[in-house]
Amino acid sequence: MSDDEEHCSQICRPPGVEARDAAARYETVSAEHVNDWLIDVLPDDKACILDVGSGSGRDAAWLASIGHDVIAVEPNHMMRTECERLHPDKPFRLLADRLPDLSATFRTGISFDCILVNAVWMFVAPSHRERAFRKLVTLLNPGGQIAITLRQGPVDVDRGMHPASTEEIEGLARRHGAYLEPPQRAADFLGRRQISWIRIIVRVPDDGTGALPLIRRIVLNDNKSSTYKLALLRTICRVAHSAPGFAREVGDFVEVPLGVVALFWLRLYLPLLRANMPQNPNNTTRFENLGFAKAALAQLSDISPIDLRAGGVVGNDRRRAMHQSLRDACETIHRMPAAHLTYDDNTSDVDNRIFPVERSVTRTPDHLRLDGNYLWSFGKLSVPMHLWRAMQRYAVWIEPALVEEWVRLALKYGEGQNRVIDEGSLRRTMEWLEPTRDVDDVRRRAVEMLNAKQKLYCVWTGKALHRNTLDIDHCFPWSAWPCGDLWNLMPSSRGVNQHQKRDLLPNDATLRNAKDRVVEWWDAGYCAKPPLGDRFRLEATARLPAIGSASDLDDVFVALGLQRLRLSNDQQIPEWGGAN
Repeated sequence: MSDDEEHCSQICRPPGVEARDAAARYETVSAEHVNDWLIDVLPDDKACILDVGSGSGRDAAWLASIGHDVIAVEPNHMMRTECERLHPDKPFRLLADRLPDLSATFRTGISFDCILVNAVWMFVAPSHRERAFRKLVTLLNPGGQIAITLRQGPVDVDRGMHPASTEEIEGLARRHGAYLEPPQRAADFLGRRQISWIRIIVRVPDDGTGALPLIRRIVLNDNKSSTYKLALLRTICRVAHSAPGFAREVGDFVEVPLGVVALFWLRLYLPLLRANMPQNPNNTTRFENLGFAKAALAQLSDISPIDLRAGGVVGNDRRRAMHQSLRDACETIHRMPAAHLTYDDNTSDVDNRIFPVERSVTRTPDHLRLDGNYLWSFGKLSVPMHLWRAMQRYAVWIEPALVEEWVRLALKYGEGQNRVIDEGSLRRTMEWLEPTRDVDDVRRRAVEMLNAKQKLYCVWTGKALHRNTLDIDHCFPWSAWPCGDLWNLMPSSRGVNQHQKRDLLPNDATLRNAKDRVVEWWDAGYCAKPPLGDRFRLEATARLPAIGSASDLDDVFVALGLQRLRLSNDQQIPEWGGAN
């Protein structure tokens, strides 16, 4: 149905005459006129369309008349009778079905290019909306879309209505790996001045490689006896997003150190285990019935997840426990999610695995630094190239969908254990913790250089800095991409940093113009000070993409420019064109 309609298939309409009157009222408005906003949205070629809450069948008939294959679902028997009377030669299929389950539709096995949910959502109870949205997204083909109209105005409680908002739909979309196009507002076609409508298109992104549909299948449909599959996907997504420097391309795959995967895995799980959040049906207490949560990990139970980062140094008191915990995580990843995440659900053959793993036996080192050599010593995990690229580009959609499914599973496990899990607390433990915004070490180094009468210049303007004009700037703005690595921290004049650049991303020309000053700062500020130089090289190697050698500052600057381009393209961070 469409904007002028208050009907809904989710409630029981009055029988007989009133259903006929309602159907007649819907048919008085031209379907082509009401749905003109869909003309540019619908595929040019024949599409498979689902009309949820089809009522009199007016819109379904129109969609079929312009060449599309249409399935209309309507639970109310009297309204289906009217639909068949008004459209006796209906060129669409009519099913008895309803939200939130759409069970009859699911049994058809059909996926859709477009789903219409017009003038229906306000009748779906808020407690059912998460499930309803999940069902709709699952029914979409890759690149498909959901067209929704939301009624705005007085809520008719007697008719079973509930408030509905764009913000709610946006949140649901984000949690299910989808996004909204800019909503449109429309007047009521029946002329009711107190009522208006919001028209929304929800799109499921598709990069054309099959990567995103595969991820969506795992998130939404794949059988899960624990949270392990979601954890591995989220871990790889995090590595692709924040530690791409470890990756190496080999044919159609990207290989990453298995130790990095294990490190990020522990970083995700430790807060959940501390808070005693269930991760499978039998995980009733902390460190129980989880393959990787053994005695060694229990010894690390008080460590901050932020300390579990590439480049970190592990003290001798934790060295053995850290090494064994990483080995246990590698074993679990290899034996469980990597073995069971397959292209075909019906077989777990090695050749069918999405993420092949090769493990190596490694001994506890005398001194433990979480650097590349050490993390590669555990073996490697291979990621198909198209999946790696998708995780880098679409992390902003993929990760929330993974988190949402993870939350759903944990709550389900808690319910099965007769435990009350506080959802707010669960969500907080699933947040990815970044280092706090701390520039003190870099500021101290800059002041030390000034005190030693060394020249220090603003990287953006080239003007000499003094203690009263010095500021430390995040080259890539913290608000958009939290990163406190040394290579990202640069001396700047206070006026430029706080009043001009602020939370903007330097554009390509501005960064290129600053090259000599940036490289000079890296050399004098970090590399000339051995402890800082070691940290600089480790962080640059882990975080920056396609770096040649972290010892060659020109190579680091090239990688910096590539990262700038990636942030600009993928996250659309507003850019800054240089100091005035």
